Amino acid sequence: MASSVDMASESPEPEILMESKERFINRELSWLSFNDRVLQEGANTAHPLLERLRFLSISAANLDEFYMVRVAGLWGQIRAHVKTLSDDGLTPIQQLEKVDQKAKTLIKEQQVQWKNLLVELRNAGVSVITPDELNKEDLQWLKGHFETQIYPILTPMALDPAHPFPFIQNLGFGMFLELVRKNDERKLKALLLLPQTLDRFTRLPGEEVRYISVENIVTLFLGHFFPGYTVAGQGLFRLVRDSDIEVEEEAEDLVRLFETALKRRRRGSVIRLKVDVEMPQSFIDFLVAELDLDRRAIVVVDGLLGLSDTANLITDERPDLCFTPHTPRYPERVRQTGGDIFAAISNKDIIVHHPYESFDAVVHFIRQAAADPDVIAIKHTLYRTSTNSPVVSALIEAAETGKSVTVLIELKARFDEAANIKWARDLERAGAQVIYGFIDLKTHSKVSAVVRREGKALKTYMHFGTGNYHPVNALVYSDLSLFTADAQLAKDVSLMFNYITGYAKPKGLTKLVLSPYSLRDSLIEMIEDEIEFAKQGKPASVWAKLNSLVDPKIIDTLYKASNAGVEIRLVIRGICCLRPGIKGLSENIYVTSIVGRFLEHSRIVCFGAGRKLPSPEAKVFISSADWMQRNFDRRVETLVPVTNTTVHLQVLDQIMVACLKDTAQSWRLTKNGDYQRVEGGKKPFSAHNYFMTNPSLSGRGKALRVKEPVPKLVPPS
Repeated sequence: MASSVDMASESPEPEILMESKERFINRELSWLSFNDRVLQEGANTAHPLLERLRFLSISAANLDEFYMVRVAGLWGQIRAHVKTLSDDGLTPIQQLEKVDQKAKTLIKEQQVQWKNLLVELRNAGVSVITPDELNKEDLQWLKGHFETQIYPILTPMALDPAHPFPFIQNLGFGMFLELVRKNDERKLKALLLLPQTLDRFTRLPGEEVRYISVENIVTLFLGHFFPGYTVAGQGLFRLVRDSDIEVEEEAEDLVRLFETALKRRRRGSVIRLKVDVEMPQSFIDFLVAELDLDRRAIVVVDGLLGLSDTANLITDERPDLCFTPHTPRYPERVRQTGGDIFAAISNKDIIVHHPYESFDAVVHFIRQAAADPDVIAIKHTLYRTSTNSPVVSALIEAAETGKSVTVLIELKARFDEAANIKWARDLERAGAQVIYGFIDLKTHSKVSAVVRREGKALKTYMHFGTGNYHPVNALVYSDLSLFTADAQLAKDVSLMFNYITGYAKPKGLTKLVLSPYSLRDSLIEMIEDEIEFAKQGKPASVWAKLNSLVDPKIIDTLYKASNAGVEIRLVIRGICCLRPGIKGLSENIYVTSIVGRFLEHSRIVCFGAGRKLPSPEAKVFISSADWMQRNFDRRVETLVPVTNTTVHLQVLDQIMVACLKDTAQSWRLTKNGDYQRVEGGKKPFSAHNYFMTNPSLSGRGKALRVKEPVPKLVPPS
């Protein structure tokens, strides 16, 4: 292991810096920093009050998932006595210690925000009340509500030799009770689980918007469950289990394997147990013994357990406390062809920017393919989609009408496995050819190809996405959908699908870059081209917009480029393991993160190619892949070139520049791994507001010539 180097001090020689483990930020700590940025939006008074509550609930849900998957992985390494160091030089135990320390600080801040929001919500006319605030009418109504809507669902469980400790599912929430029998003072321990099927908060009747929590309702009527007993002590708990799924390499039946694995997930080992401050220590000791817990997994919370449930308080009754609704635009170019999306694509490539432009364009593409008698084949990858998915419905319709429909359904899409199994069976019943992907790879690319007979020739129309085929997510996630009929890309897509369905390694790709074969190497090659331009004294630039930057080989290549004088600007929403701004290592790298109303999810990569960005000659790509080892080595991903002039202008000069210019919702990454909110000045520039108020270039068609032009953006210096 290289000797420790103080990255914040006067930097040593580049060769020494490039050998130090400290050139990387820890991945897990970087993710916690991202979740802290989400949480800070809960305190951002520029947002409406209920939207601030939404940010708080998202940060809590994110933290639960982080422990289910990432921290569960650390525990797995510790139990297996794995000593492998992380890229930044930490053992699994060291990582767990740092993660728990930072997570505890995050939890405290979440509870502070919750208490502050409670006061502000009450002042705004939305109250979460306590039992002592209930009047007689409230109590009477609650008694009826409890007896009809809650009591029939709950099952009290005594804990004694005849009643062993029960299994508690992932995210299980409930009460631990100590009871005393009135006639002989005999003590009894009991559990009362509050299942997720119950509303966490109940709206009380009346014009005033008032809520009360389910645990407070149950506490009011505990006597219904334990007649003849008094409550001597009680406390609330909530647990998180390991929810990752390990795939057996030799599994013969992927569907059956995943059905079994989903059942295992519900019974995964407990990774974390949160208890409220009212929980007596003797109760905690009992739970530790029964759940076989390491005490490091115990977290005492002074406040509300399960803050993710506060999303239930975001009421439609108070639209004034939410963001003004945004109605996505539909591409005018498609309207100008009478709704014929194939005709619009034939005229020129189109890119649709979600959520500012409607996901209906993607659904329209699949539905028109299903209904068009000239369409003979559809090939489609499906990673995630919605309940009652219109995309899947259209694919089923196409199969039922006799078209050749091939769908790759990725069963390893975390937390969507069960839904994907259902879609797979529905498609198979309709006559579609369903492929379940690879045992050792996830198919994460988002591609749909429609083969249409036009005269005596066949023409392929394609959709490439940076996000999933999920119309609900497309209302919140910022993503790109590229529609094209490019003949070279069509050949490449055929090779890609042949690889997915028949394991034929794609050879002869001309435009499409594919992982796990060439994506990392291609990116490194293009970064090294910029290094050569810098050495020749030409402008040299790399711009990228990603969700995560983790891969050490890519990071080291970016460090090398920075030292050569290449200007590197990165917009990384979440994890970033690169340290920017260190003299002799990364002084030409600037990293920001946008966290706001919409979730930044699109992946864009731009290279100056010997000219200053933005430039018409720049190499511009959209991608399904973040820059992580898993995307390069263990997933099928795409990197798609943007060549059409208007689309190129939109992606580079409009979308990418706006994200770099953002000062309203951006955070700057410092060399020590901290994030500082970017100062917006008197007139902060919001990329999200810009996209909501300015129509995109490629979808405007004739309107681009007759309507007021989109204002030109100048990138920050």
